[in-house]
Amino acid sequence: MANRPIFIATSKTDKLFEEVGIEFKFFNGFSISQKAKSINSLHESAKKEQYNNILEVSTKSDNKLGWGLSAFNLMVDFENEQKISLECAFQGSKVFDNNVQYKDIYSLQSIQAKKDLRLKNSGNIIGFNYLNIFWENEPKTSFYDWLYINTLYKNYPDIIDALMKFDVFTDIEFNPKKSINCQARTCAILVSLKRLDLLDEAMKSKKSFLEIVYPKKYIQKSLF
Repeated sequence: MANRPIFIATSKTDKLFEEVGIEFKFFNGFSISQKAKSINSLHESAKKEQYNNILEVSTKSDNKLGWGLSAFNLMVDFENEQKISLECAFQGSKVFDNNVQYKDIYSLQSIQAKKDLRLKNSGNIIGFNYLNIFWENEPKTSFYDWLYINTLYKNYPDIIDALMKFDVFTDIEFNPKKSINCQARTCAILVSLKRLDLLDEAMKSKKSFLEIVYPKKYIQKSLF
């Protein structure tokens, strides 16, 4: 048995997602068939807890929408009208101690970007710099969430409409003990913003995004 979080969209301005741990039977192995078994098991266990309309968001999703929403597959705007994967955009934007940034990662394939050893051997991440806009480390997932949501908001309104049919999002590859950012959580936040009619306002600026998506954390941080 394993325990993984599911992320539920809400209609609460002060809490744009709910995270619930679900116990399910995990099938070991890296094959697509084993991953599919684990996803089905997770979703069936969630349904028993009365969570429905579930979308797996990862490269292992059997839903075309969920597959396309993977950070490996979702394409974001870059310089000179280029498009790169969200994974490359995120990893290449990391800024380490002494303002070290590996911009060549932008031009890699998604899997190469994620596994680049320099990302693990360069010290502390002090923030993110994407297209000359700097994002601080706090709130912890703010840059990832903004990059993901902004990409869909600007370029894929039809995908946002499709997402509105779902209430719960999962990512079988996400382990909260090993990472922080999660595309399934970000999808839940996006759906909540849309339901609350706050998406347009949130995407007006970096400041608006921080104040609307992370009101408590952002306000607390500003006091010090």
